Amino acid sequence: MDLLALADFNLVARHGGFGRAARLADRPKATLSRRVSELEASLGVRLFERGSHALKLTQEGRALFERTEALLTELGEATAAVASGGDTPRGRLRVSAPLLFSQTALGTLAAEFARRHPQVQLEITTEDRPVDMVEEGVDLVIRVNPQRDAQLVGRVLLRDRLVAVAAPTLPRPAQDTAVPAVVRVNSQDAAWTLTTATGEQRIAIDPVLRLASLIMIRDAVRTGIGAALLPLSLVAGDLRTGTLLHWGDGQGPPIELWALYPSRRLLSARVSAFLEFLKDAFPQGHPEELAAYVKG
Repeated sequence: MDLLALADFNLVARHGGFGRAARLADRPKATLSRRVSELEASLGVRLFERGSHALKLTQEGRALFERTEALLTELGEATAAVASGGDTPRGRLRVSAPLLFSQTALGTLAAEFARRHPQVQLEITTEDRPVDMVEEGVDLVIRVNPQRDAQLVGRVLLRDRLVAVAAPTLPRPAQDTAVPAVVRVNSQDAAWTLTTATGEQRIAIDPVLRLASLIMIRDAVRTGIGAALLPLSLVAGDLRTGTLLHWGDGQGPPIELWALYPSRRLLSARVSAFLEFLKDAFPQGHPEELAAYVKG
């Protein structure tokens, strides 16, 4: 197979058309079209459906693109590393991370990573939705309790747990009395089952506020309007100072923060460097290590 033709096919597939690919790569459109046609002829399949206004990958074209894009990227990185005399991390690194982790820690961490690796152009986007790493050009995703995915591998960065907290001015409820609570917007909880020093306790709740952000919930709870279940890392400082009191631990599986990347992709130097950097930042993976970055 002609690697140059394969590279040109990937260029066109990535940018969604011959014209756009030609402009961005400063290459003749006719050359790209000819190379792709030659590749189709050698494979005996059509890779693109060529409409009057749009270019769309066929099923075979999509399969070829998904299987070769990362390999060609790695080949280019290996060539660049050899040419530069080493494997110094360099180039663009796109990371997708969840909102709370981004708001509490990633600003500080990103700045330190940039100081250590000035040849890496780090970009971090913040979203809690699943990300298609190939479609969106993401090198690494950080996710909370991700579902199993055969296409992704990675490592746990941190483990956290939920704790019930309230301001000192809010009394613990009497038996069979609902406590005012601040909850997430979509929460359907009617009660919390907590593990305390004296055993298990079930507390009925009466939501008085529904907020979208965990930081908003923490700030509201500080005023005494209600109790909340929050990650320990987010309220560890408040518990130390007595701004909030610990009512008990929430039940359920631990909160795990994972760093994930495609299983078929050899790790580039920049992704490896970022993973090692995160490992150094959270060596034990304890919530108190993340709490050190929480401000306010």
